[in-house]
Order: sequence, then structure tokens, then C-alpha cells
Amino acid sequence: MNTPDGSRPTPTAPAPPSQSTTPFDPDLVGAMANAMFGEAFAPPARGATPAQGLSAPPVAASGGMPGPSSAPGAGAFPAPAPPFAAPPSAPAMPSAAAPFAAPPGSNPIAVMPPPSPAAGPSRPAAAPEGSDRSSFYWMPAEGPPGRCATGGDLSTAFASSAVQGIPRLDAPAEAEASRATEGRGLGFPLPMTPSSIGDLLLAGAFPSPPPTAVPPGASAAPSYFGSGASAAPYFLQGTASPTAPAAPAASSGAFDVHAVRKDFPALQQTVHGRPLVWLDNAATTQKPRQVIDAIVRFYERDNSNIHRAAHELARRATDAYENARDIVRRFLGAGSAEEIVFARGTTEAINLVAQTWGRQSVRAGDEILLTTLEHHANIVPWQMLARETGAVLKVVPITDRGEVVLEEYARLLGPKTRLAGFPQVSNALGTILPVREMAAMAHRHGARVLVDGAQSVPHLRAGVQDVDADFFVFSGHKVYGPTGIGALYAKKELLGTMPPWQGGGSMIRTVTFEQTTYSDPPAKFEAGTPNIGDAVGLGAAIEYVERIGIDQIAAHEQALLEYATERMKEVPGLRMIGTAPEKASVLSFVLEGARVEDVGRHLDAEGIAVRAGHHCAMPTMQRYGLTGTVRPSLGLYNTKEDVDALVTALHRYRHV
Repeated sequence: MNTPDGSRPTPTAPAPPSQSTTPFDPDLVGAMANAMFGEAFAPPARGATPAQGLSAPPVAASGGMPGPSSAPGAGAFPAPAPPFAAPPSAPAMPSAAAPFAAPPGSNPIAVMPPPSPAAGPSRPAAAPEGSDRSSFYWMPAEGPPGRCATGGDLSTAFASSAVQGIPRLDAPAEAEASRATEGRGLGFPLPMTPSSIGDLLLAGAFPSPPPTAVPPGASAAPSYFGSGASAAPYFLQGTASPTAPAAPAASSGAFDVHAVRKDFPALQQTVHGRPLVWLDNAATTQKPRQVIDAIVRFYERDNSNIHRAAHELARRATDAYENARDIVRRFLGAGSAEEIVFARGTTEAINLVAQTWGRQSVRAGDEILLTTLEHHANIVPWQMLARETGAVLKVVPITDRGEVVLEEYARLLGPKTRLAGFPQVSNALGTILPVREMAAMAHRHGARVLVDGAQSVPHLRAGVQDVDADFFVFSGHKVYGPTGIGALYAKKELLGTMPPWQGGGSMIRTVTFEQTTYSDPPAKFEAGTPNIGDAVGLGAAIEYVERIGIDQIAAHEQALLEYATERMKEVPGLRMIGTAPEKASVLSFVLEGARVEDVGRHLDAEGIAVRAGHHCAMPTMQRYGLTGTVRPSLGLYNTKEDVDALVTALHRYRHV
């Protein structure tokens, strides 16, 4: 249910249920169970022990269903009795497994399998009159549970007045959750009101289903890393070291941008009375519900500092943080998670390199080679280092189309070059640079290579080993993740020799007043309490992108870029800035006789968000004799309708 202003309420933990005097009703339990599993499931016979707090007939002498504290074993599940006996053709259910221990104060979660095909389709139970449907959590067997959702027959099956305290979603979200849960394992939050079905779930009597990839656009309830290879959520895996989740399988179906858009709550709003058209993706991207929920779930259930405590929440938080690191490793194509250092974003990651490797390696007279396309974040730290050390900055020019002049790059490289730094994609123009070729050229001169991947990771494969980058940096908020989190990739042999940047907790091995010894990388470069919750969100964002498939995203965006480039030629007086044949996402332009700020304000009044200014790339603007451009930029959720709205608004501006 939505609040009066249309927003989704924040889920809160249900209040403890009052003690019920409702008689134990195996008919209802059986209907609910059969709705989930078809007739392959046989519920307890009449006379089985009900859950604590319900009045019921005496326990049968032959045994009863175990309560929450009793371990299932021989005689724990009584023989089924009519009318719920399984048919002879139904497959046998597996024997009960030992129950897991839920974290203190949390809602225990039990993993349930999908109905067996042999058992036929699930059959909903009729809801008692006057009762409200309960929501349920659902999740892949290998990931933690996600947000509240209702869906399909299962929501009806649990339509009991005994199930209470779980907030419902709006109808469209419920429908999406129903589609997303089809054929997947399901987990239900407990306690509801204490009931025998709760006891059955807690007994862990059902197996986990195999992992299933979430299709593009499905509003799947999030897990932190829902496609992981582990058979259970990280907080139920015992004390073994966490295993990095495997990459989720990209969808093999057609890219459905309209389905994808439903995952992004911010895109559903109106601005100045018009539907929001978000074309400011090069500045930051909107966040899918899966990312938002992963962050909320972390703070609601698992919030703790990491690494230095023996309690359960610390272990869960540590697992989540380190799993996020390995997701970043996989996404970038790095060889080891030890090569991934979390930072606040691209800017901090470049400063880290400049202040550690740079101070250690760059001397007076050495040369740092950059391009005219750099963001300020890849200029200023090197200027500061050059001023401190006496090194020299050299700059590679670009063509009128916005391409690096490779002949000049080759000429400027030499024995004094210590570092070559360049973007994989220009944030101001969208030019895609030949980074593999440029890295190889620099390495032939013994220089190290830093690649700024802030604008590339939402659109292209990073492939840090393929590129042979020594350093690679990016920001999470550019790739549908939260702000304030990003990462540095650095080759292991470099990280091992680099001095620490900041001192404090976490980055030390031993401390006395006489001497400190440091931790191994990456901890050596992560002093203090890190941004744990947003690292979790970054992991969820990357997995969201991986489920859709970076190649599908690139194809969709390239087709949209070509469409937009042609449509914008229709606007009188519009001049594109940056027309390289190899481009990604960005459409920088100026309008004859118009200030870019005025154009930006006009578009905002029509509900269209673009960036207007120098884009933290003043040298690039100066190359064209400009102080700024208007910069629409595309993301995976943009459509031809967005482009049409932009072009129509620009026509209107020309006629004002």
C-alpha cells in the first residue's frame, strides 16, 4: 500500500503477535501447503502438535510436529491422514534437515522449493472472509531474502487472518513480484502468528532449488548477491570463509527497456508537471529498486563494523563487504580480490595512486602524460604531485572530432615518462579511446598506465587484464550504484610495494608507540570504518547490470545514440561537440546564440534533466573555444521517447 503522497512506505518489523485462541486448523494448513506444492505435499495429521500459543487437541501419542526449539528426527512428522494424503504418483518429499539458528532478534527465514512439475500446478486456497493477504519474502536459494512482496497463487494461499503484520506493495509491484517468483525458491518471514506451518518451515524440511537468473526488467526481490554459487545465504553458511558468488547469467532474451524502467522508482515521478526524462547519466545514474533494497536490508538486519568482532552481525557484514569486493573483481576482470581497494569514488582512487605510488616513484624531471580529454579528477592530483616533486605534465592533443592524436601520444612518450593516464570514455564528449593500444605503447617505454573508467563501466567491458592497465578506477554511482563508493584496481605487485596513504584502524597489523606494521593489501589502503552499506549496494548494482548483460546494454545504448544523433540534426542552429565515430552515451552540443545554462533551465522546465556547463573538463571545452556545452547522456533505461521529448523541447526553445 502506498502512502498518501504516492511513495512506498518503509517496511517495519511486524509487532509481536498477540496470543491467539484460534483452534489449530489442519484444513487451512493443508490448503496452504497444497497451494504451494500441489498434492505432492502431505501436511500433518489431525492431532499433530500445534504451534505454541494456539489452543488445539492433545498431541497424538505417535508423535507430532516439532515446535520451534525441537529438532526434527524420527517421528517428528506424523503420517499423513485424509483428506490430504499425497497421491501414489507424487514424488516423495525429502527427509527433514536440521533447523538453522536464526540471528538473534531477526525473523527466521526458511527456504522453500518451487512446486514439483510432477505434482501439477499449485492450487490457491480460498481466503477467509475479511482477511488480508500477507506478503512474503522470496529469494534465490543461494542469496539472502529480499523485500516484502506478494504474488500469484502464493499470496492467495497465505490469505489467512492468522498471518499478519507484513506490509503489502502496490498492485503493479505485486504483479511484478509474482512474475519474478515463478518457478523459484520462496522464503516466508516468521513468526507470523505462531502456527504449525511456521514450525514446519523452521524444521528445514525442504530442499533448496537450483539458482535461477532473473530476467531483465523483473522486479526481483533483492538479495545482496542473488546469483551466488553458495547453496545458502552467507549468514547461514557456518564459519567457513565466504565463497565469492559466481557471475549471474545474462539474459538471452530481447532487451526490454520498458520492463527495465519499472525497476527504477525515480523514473516514475513527474517534474514540473511532466514525466521525468533523465538524461544526466554521465553525472550520475538512477538506482534500481534492487540496489535500494539491498542497502536498506543491510542496515535493517546486518549493520555492523567489519573484521574485528566475534558476533554474528559482524560476520554477516564482513561477508557482505568482502563478497562485494569480489563482485567488483569479477566485473573488472581482475585476477584477485586483493587487487581491489574500495574508495569513495574515482577522484579518491586517483588521489590514492598519486599520493602513494606517485610519491614513491615520481622524481624531479620525470614526466606524467595525460590527454586533453581528462576529467579534472585525473588532472589536479597529478598537478599537485608535479608541483611537489618537480615532475612535468605533458598533454596529448585531440582532433576536432574529439579523438586522441595517437601520433602525438607516441611522440610524447619517452624514457622519462613515469605514468600515462587517460579515460576509457570521455565524460565531456563520449569518445571511446583505444586504451589497449595506448597502454601497450606506454609499457614499451616502461611507464605505468592509469585508466579512468568512470564513464566506461556502465557501457563497456572494463577488461583490466586485457587492457593491461596498471591502475583502473571507477565510481559506483555511474553504474546504477550508490554515491560515495567506488574502487581502485591495481596490479598486485604494485599494491604490495606502495606505501599506505592514510593511517588508522583496519590498515595495521601491530601498533606500538615506537613502530607500526601494516596489513597486506587491500586492507593496507582502507583505513578506518569503510562504507560498508554502500559497498553492498555497489555489489547489487553490478549484479543488476550483469543480469541484463553488458553487451545487451551496449547494443541498446548504441542504437539509441545513433537515433538521437540523427534526430538532433533536425534542430536549427544545433552543433554537436565531439563527433568521433567511436562514442558511448554522450551527446554534447551548443545552440547558436544561446547560453548553455539557459538551454538547461528550459529543458528542466519541461521535465528533462541534462547537464549544462564545463562538465569538470575545462581543458576539453577550451580546445573548442567554449566555456561549456549542453550534455544529454544516455543510460540503459532511456528510450526513443526520451530522445523525442528532448528534440521537441529544443524545437520549442528555438521558437520562444
